[in-house]
This record gives sequence, structure tokens and C-alpha cells, in this order.
Amino acid sequence: MDMVSTGEGSVSVSPPAMAPPWTAPSEIERRLYEAKMRGDWPAFFDVLAGTDLFLAVSRRQADSAPDSVFFTPYWNPQTNTQCLAVFTEGMLPVPVPDPVFVSRSLEWYGRAWQDADPPFLAVNPGSPCEAFLPTTPAHRAVWRQHHERARSALGACGHGHAHCGRLRALHVGGPLHGPVAHGLACAALLFVKNGELWNAMAYHGSGYHHERYRLEKFWDVTSRESWYRAQEQLLNADMVSDVWQFVLGVRHALARDFAGAVTVEHWRESAERVLRRRIEEAGEARITPEGVTRGRVVSAAEAESQVAGVRRMIGRIARYEARFRADGLLPEGAYIRTTEAWDYGRASGMARWGLGARFCTLEEAERAVIRAGRAAQSAYRSWEDFSAGFILGRCLHFDEEEFGSWYQEMVDAHRVLTTDPASPWLNIPWK
Repeated sequence: MDMVSTGEGSVSVSPPAMAPPWTAPSEIERRLYEAKMRGDWPAFFDVLAGTDLFLAVSRRQADSAPDSVFFTPYWNPQTNTQCLAVFTEGMLPVPVPDPVFVSRSLEWYGRAWQDADPPFLAVNPGSPCEAFLPTTPAHRAVWRQHHERARSALGACGHGHAHCGRLRALHVGGPLHGPVAHGLACAALLFVKNGELWNAMAYHGSGYHHERYRLEKFWDVTSRESWYRAQEQLLNADMVSDVWQFVLGVRHALARDFAGAVTVEHWRESAERVLRRRIEEAGEARITPEGVTRGRVVSAAEAESQVAGVRRMIGRIARYEARFRADGLLPEGAYIRTTEAWDYGRASGMARWGLGARFCTLEEAERAVIRAGRAAQSAYRSWEDFSAGFILGRCLHFDEEEFGSWYQEMVDAHRVLTTDPASPWLNIPWK
């Protein structure tokens, strides 16, 4: 191993071996490798400063002290010293119950390092893009400078990722074709928005603590049991609003019966008739194996409230669809038949979020991803059809017709996925 002097200080590197070109797992490792091979250490540090660096910790430590990060050095014969190993996301192993991985930025390591800590930070040790970074105060100051430069150049989304809005994939270690890849691609709108690797089945996300925090905050999932319940609800499309499905189903039936466009007023009148009939039938007594069962009588005020809500929902959906057509999410004359995609896409994500939080195994997550893909195939005709249903569900849930970030993020992700030559939607047949 040689010590190379650079404008960034000294970096310990192994002499390049004469070997076939290396296929890096992702763009991050490829850029590190290329910078290392040409001796461009400023570029190497720029890449490191713009990505997460993952550190293995014991599950017991992670659970007992979630706000702390424990360093577990190892003896490295190349440096002949203790080193702390960190990994970029493409180099992470398949998730197992123990250890887990936490992620921090290069700048964080620069701030957190103590004089008693190892003299080298080992980045991706054992791989062609490995490097051993000296950890003196002067070197750590350089790390922080690169972090500031990367942050100003790349920006970051609300989730803290520097790659938000980009299509990213694993080229080694992630499926690109087949049923698993299809199921993974059902969550691609979310993964492009967040700048995550769309096909990372062996998912660590942003680290163990982040994945647990995300599930608790947004889903109230705090255990294997609550994860399983949420996963099954999504796979069965049980989280989608019944009101959305009702009004979309009424219009779909009208379109089949009349073989043409359905006006908004015709849609409203028909939905109101169906709803009033259902309310009346619900109040009638029924004969069941247990005997005569009284129905649920709905008051006149409640019935009128339900009718008014349905009429408002139809107006909201019609306005969203008009905007979808203007923005290229829906062809002219097309309409959305169901918002089940909103659940199936999130089911694909939930499988991986549960794996990252260690609420399930890789095998369980993979089975859920395949189920999500198959359910989506049964309900939709194409990736574009699926996308429109997903985006409508997301907007009805979050956007309130503001056409703000909840909407625009999805428009941007849809355009990436329908135009980028590397997109799974252009490389994986819908059926």
C-alpha cells in the first residue's frame, strides 16, 4: 500500500492491479473507482461528501441507545493499524437481523471523530474502490470542506437525500428484469422522488434508525406485527378510500354501458342515485342465519351530507384529471378507473421499509413485492395507467387541489420514468 500526497492531504491506497474493468454496483461506486484510478482525489472526496456512509453496529447497541453511534474498529494489515470500516450503499451486504447499519455523512464523521479513534477511515475495504483516509484534524477539516461544496452544488430533498428526483439503480445485486423487478418498479415513483435505488431488494434505506423512525412517524408501525398488518392492508388495497373507489366505479360502469365519454353532471347524478339506493337498502331489515337483522338507518341529514361529499369528490377528481391531461399524465379522453395503485405502490415500498427496519426477512419482503406487482398487473393495463392511478391517490390524500409539491414531485418522477432509457418502466413489460 502506498501513501499518495494530494491537494486533499495524504490518502492510503493499494497499487492498482492489472485486472478486467470492474462493474460497480451503482453510480456512486463507479465514480469512486474512476476517480481513484486516475488519482483524482478531490473528485473522490466530492463523491464521498455527497452520499451516505454506512457503519455496522450491533442490534443490541442500536436498540438500547438509538441516539448514539458506536465505533467498532478492526485491525487492517494494509495500514498495519486499527481502522473503522464504512460503506457506500451499493456495497452493503444483504440485511440480516444482526448487525444493522446506520448512515452518516462524511462531514458527520469529521465532526464526531475523537483523538482516541482509529487513525484511518476505511471506505469500502476489500473492494476495487477502497481507500483508507487518515483521520487527523487537518484531514477531517478537508472532509467538511467537501461536504459544504457538495451540499451547495447538489442540494437535498426534504428527506435529506442529495439525489432526489433522480433515477438510480443497482447494476450488480439488484434485479433488472422479472417478477421481483416488476414489483419493485411499482414503487419507482416514490423511489425516484426520494433519490433511492429503485431495485434494491436487499434494502437498508437510509439506515436502521431512519427506517424505524419513518415507519413509526408516518405509519404507526413499531413492531413486526404492526408492519405485517400494514403490509397486508396495502396488498389488499384496503387503505384506499372507499369514497374514491365508489365514485370511480360508478363512472367506469357508465362508460361501459354508454361506450363513450361520461359528463361530470351525468356522473354526479348517477353516483347520487346509486348512493341513495344503497343508503335506503342499508336501513332495511334482512334475514340472516341468526334471524332478522335490523339495518342501519341513516338520518336525512347524514344522507344529504354523504351525497354532498360524493358530489364534491367527483368535482375534485374531474379537475385533477383535467390537470393530468394538460401535464401529460393522462391521454386525451382517458380517465382513471381505480386508485388501487396508491396502495400497491406503497405496498412495494412497505416491504422494503420493513426489511430496513428489521421487521421482516428478505424472503418475506420479496414475496410481498411480487404480490404487489401481480395485484397491480390485474388492476391496470400499463405503467402509465398505473402511474395515473397512483398519483391521483396521492393527490387526493395529501394535495387538497393545491397542485403543490405533493403533485409536482410525482409529475417530475413520472416524466423521468417514462423518458429515461434506463427506466424500468421502459425495460420491463407491464405483462
